[in-house]
Amino acid sequence: MRLRLESLPAPSSGRKLAVLALSLLAGFAAMSIVFAANRVNPLFALKEILLRSFGSLYGLKETVTKAIPLILIGSGLTLAFRARFWNIGAESQLLLGAMAATWVGLTWGGRLSAAAILPAMFAAGFLAGAAWGLIPALLKVRFAVNEVISTLMLNYVAAELLTLLITGPWRGASQRGFPYTEPLAAAAKLPLLPGTRIHYLTLGIALAAAALLYLAIYTTKFGYELRVIGENPEAARYAGIDFLRTSVVLMVVSGGLAGLAGVGEVAGIHHRLTYPGVISAGYGFTAIIVAWLAKLNPLGAVVSGLLFAGILVGGDAIQISLGLPAATVQVFNGVLLFFLIMGDFFITRRVKIVRPA
Repeated sequence: MRLRLESLPAPSSGRKLAVLALSLLAGFAAMSIVFAANRVNPLFALKEILLRSFGSLYGLKETVTKAIPLILIGSGLTLAFRARFWNIGAESQLLLGAMAATWVGLTWGGRLSAAAILPAMFAAGFLAGAAWGLIPALLKVRFAVNEVISTLMLNYVAAELLTLLITGPWRGASQRGFPYTEPLAAAAKLPLLPGTRIHYLTLGIALAAAALLYLAIYTTKFGYELRVIGENPEAARYAGIDFLRTSVVLMVVSGGLAGLAGVGEVAGIHHRLTYPGVISAGYGFTAIIVAWLAKLNPLGAVVSGLLFAGILVGGDAIQISLGLPAATVQVFNGVLLFFLIMGDFFITRRVKIVRPA
């Protein structure tokens, strides 16, 4: 008796849903081993994560706050991943958007009204993230540079650039030597929902972007070309689809949305520029899992963004209440991504037991 893999040319929707559910269950089961190894009851830990993020008003407000950048970046990544452009650099695109917005806010925040300065900050953040995303797109199309390597390396470049600015020319004179810029003026700060940290302008942009990307993918010529490139690159080349134009557009949108997430973090949460790890809690990397769990559907990224925001909030809480290491959340996210990718393999394949004649 032996095992054989067989391809499934047209997997059913039921199979896709079942594989997704089993992948998540397998991921949670694997994390249970991690919790048990730290002498923590796995069921209690998972219950604490859910209760701390979705079981209280404060937790729910914090979950929505952290979901904003995940939805923005995750929906943009669905566009890139559909064309098999593996953008691993959303973290750097977020940081570039944060830097651009901070420069606009510090330069004109005290001289312009909120109605003028906030749109300018969003525009600057989008353009900065888009320009940073263009670099790996052009490197891939013109010089065949692997985009996984180029986008990943640009994360480190952006982080070091930000650190250079806040410890050098942009360090605030009133910050007593701390690596911060001066605080943004009141006009350059995003309004919040009362009693929360939810900057609702960015939330509205995130939801609108997810809806527009869904329409673009499924109802426009560009979306059709994008899907053809992702499903059959050779057929796309034979049909004369312009890879350069497509790569440029998708990375402008993907990088620009990540840049908008950076604007939200600076103008809505921190109100100044500081260390990269403070500006972003790994949102660029977590959004990869958000896009994958959404099955590259921008509207699905809204739901998966909320789910992983809850994991971030609940994970931070159990570090204190259960004494778990700070890396627990990152391990959780990595394990889930591993099983989601494994699940995708089995959507189009099945294991068959072959018995000897």
